Amino acid sequence: MAKRDYYEVLGVERTVTDGELKKAYRRVAMKYHPDRNPDNKEAEEKFKEASEAYEILSDAQKRAAYDQYGHAGVDPQMGGGGFNGGAGFSDIFGDIFGDIFGGSSGGRGRSGAQRGHDLRYTLDLTLEEAVQGKEVTIKVPTYVSCKTCHGSGAKTGSSPEICKTCGGHGQVRMQAGFFSVQQSCPDCQGTGKVCHGEGRVQENKTLSVKVPAGVDSGDKIRLSGEGEAGSMGGPAGDLYVVINVKEHKIFQRDGSDLYCEVPISFPDAALGAELEVPTLDGRVKLKIPEGTQTAKVFRLRGKGIKPVRRGVVGDLLCRIVVETPVKLTKEQRDLLENLRDTLGGSSSRHSPQASSWFESVKNFFESFKS
Repeated sequence: MAKRDYYEVLGVERTVTDGELKKAYRRVAMKYHPDRNPDNKEAEEKFKEASEAYEILSDAQKRAAYDQYGHAGVDPQMGGGGFNGGAGFSDIFGDIFGDIFGGSSGGRGRSGAQRGHDLRYTLDLTLEEAVQGKEVTIKVPTYVSCKTCHGSGAKTGSSPEICKTCGGHGQVRMQAGFFSVQQSCPDCQGTGKVCHGEGRVQENKTLSVKVPAGVDSGDKIRLSGEGEAGSMGGPAGDLYVVINVKEHKIFQRDGSDLYCEVPISFPDAALGAELEVPTLDGRVKLKIPEGTQTAKVFRLRGKGIKPVRRGVVGDLLCRIVVETPVKLTKEQRDLLENLRDTLGGSSSRHSPQASSWFESVKNFFESFKS
């Protein structure tokens, strides 16, 4: 079954602020919380749906990916960040309702290690760069493993201490009204040990990315382990470099084919001509036969793009646009007047399309008389 829009699930607009989003989730979560709806599968599903929506929309990077690509942008199988799936009620409850219990969010295992987030980086390329491929250097702001504590979160020369609040269990039971939940210890954040940091620091990471020839907008290059460093020694996430090919002044791309419009003069269209047209490999000759009409398409085989995933090179399709002359001199106007007189108006010999059109119009109006 198709997933509902995350904004619709929480009953908010797409312009919702972080504070409004949190309030909306609190409202929906309280309504469908399992403790209030025992043995109610529908309420349980709605609670999970709201939790998933909040996890995506409360993360700035995941929300941006969702706004641009929808559910595909946050689906792990499609390269997106995705919903953790294993995040239960206690994980999200501790964050949203922390003010009730005075606690903080869990989300970590007993060891405290937590995998870093996947990151998304949009790489803008010209059409020529995308077709030829290149190696680029990018700078990504992210969390990296702390070199001082090597990811443990402890100061140099020390080791994490057993948490006195939970006795090393990492979990405590909290009670407030009808709520009774076991959540991560507010002092050690579920690790069972008291540390002096998360084991990671924020900095700009410089990476070299090899872009293969033939990439197109929307293609993703996955750099394993180059995402955000995990906390407390957890594994790093992945970095997804998303290709965006900038608009070209001459060509439009459709898969492996290229399209371009070729403006020609009225005399060249009527008398025929040989023109030079650009391709990504250089200039080629294009023969225009006499009597060529606007919208006529000429195909130049093998002058398109060799895509990344298959070896067949596409074609270049040139669409002819007959340009009407403007700002005529008196002499030029006289010449065209004489030409129009000699063509004889809408003669079928010289203007077959116009003649056919006028004949269709005539039959159309005569049909009303009968």
